[in-house]
Amino acid sequence: MLIVKVLHLWMVVSWFAGLFYLPRIFVNLAMVEPHSVAERERLLLMAGKLYRFMTPIGVLAIALGLWLWFGFGFAGGWLHAKTALVLLLVAYHAYCGRILHSFRLGQNRRGHVWFRWFNEMPVLALLAATYLAVLKPF
Repeated sequence: MLIVKVLHLWMVVSWFAGLFYLPRIFVNLAMVEPHSVAERERLLLMAGKLYRFMTPIGVLAIALGLWLWFGFGFAGGWLHAKTALVLLLVAYHAYCGRILHSFRLGQNRRGHVWFRWFNEMPVLALLAATYLAVLKPF
């Protein structure tokens, strides 16, 4: 089970790297001048590749987390709270996909400041999930 735990942590760290960086690309996309087609296309390419890369990593992180959950049992309210956070992160990930699609269509209406705040949400979720997993407060 320790190997599963190591793999789970590895996938979680990798998934969060994507969750941290993709919205940062959105900040840059929101700041691109309308005449900077090459810059916009380059950022869209980067965002698309990152999203396609981080999606299976997120799936693996969740699958390994479920393996651990079923292997150790359904003990503690902290685990249910952490699962709720994971579900919120899945929704955040999916919403990032929708945002990327809106940028591709040229339909984004949000500014770079909004994306800067949006970029902070996974940081707070990681703090909460780490707190729950390490301290198991309830």
